[in-house]
Amino acid sequence: MKPKNKKIDVQGREVVINTVNNEDYISVTDIAKYKDEKRTDYIIQNWLRNRNTIEFLGIWEKLNNPDFNPIEFEGFRNQAGLNSFVLTSKKWIEATNAIGIISKPGRYGGTYAHKDIAFEFASWVSVEFKLYLIKEFQRLKDQEQGQLDWNIKRNLTKINYRIHTDAIKENLIPKELSGKEKSMIYASEADVLNMALFGMTAKTWRENNPDKTGNIRDYSNVSQLVCLSNLESLNAVLINDGLGQSQRLEKLNKIAISQMKILIDDGDKYLAIEAKEDK
Repeated sequence: MKPKNKKIDVQGREVVINTVNNEDYISVTDIAKYKDEKRTDYIIQNWLRNRNTIEFLGIWEKLNNPDFNPIEFEGFRNQAGLNSFVLTSKKWIEATNAIGIISKPGRYGGTYAHKDIAFEFASWVSVEFKLYLIKEFQRLKDQEQGQLDWNIKRNLTKINYRIHTDAIKENLIPKELSGKEKSMIYASEADVLNMALFGMTAKTWRENNPDKTGNIRDYSNVSQLVCLSNLESLNAVLINDGLGQSQRLEKLNKIAISQMKILIDDGDKYLAIEAKEDK
């Protein structure tokens, strides 16, 4: 799997984050620029030759890396603190089979460290910079979690829509209809849900938003997606019960209004609790 690169802004400085095997590695090269823009390798080497750094890296590797070489680690630990001792990230990786630090060539090249280690390095560079780094990193994680929640609920509506279309197929589409005619019925039933929740058809939304790609559901918020998922299941039940389209629209609209009020109220309460905890 190709690693994904992300960027955060920390006190006006760009810091790249590289995701490897679902773990976040932060560019310590970018962090080192806070101290010296041009001599980042020298900054990292100075940090690596510190005995406390060697101890920290060794413990981290023992906890997270079954292939870590403890013998080579002991050798580095014994030399740490001597004036003649020099250690580069490449030498550390090759000698100990370390995974907490990686070196990358190319456009986003440089030295990266697992977030645990990167925060430790940031402390050595600047406590202030470390605190801003953690704040922006957490902001990124919150954004990613929000997007994940949205994707989960969007996929849930797609799954429920299959239940919805199966109910249409079994109850509303006569066998003799052509494929085009069947598509018209599916579209009509999809618009029952659109009208119930959004108050407009897919066609009306496209006419009102000519500059946007996708459809009305792609621009829904999480609460709307949750409600839409519920409406799809409920509409399938109502179709199976033999209710006509106008009856179903009326019922679904009332349900959508009720559910959205609950979802919005719950969302406001959650945000209020979060704001209180942040204080």
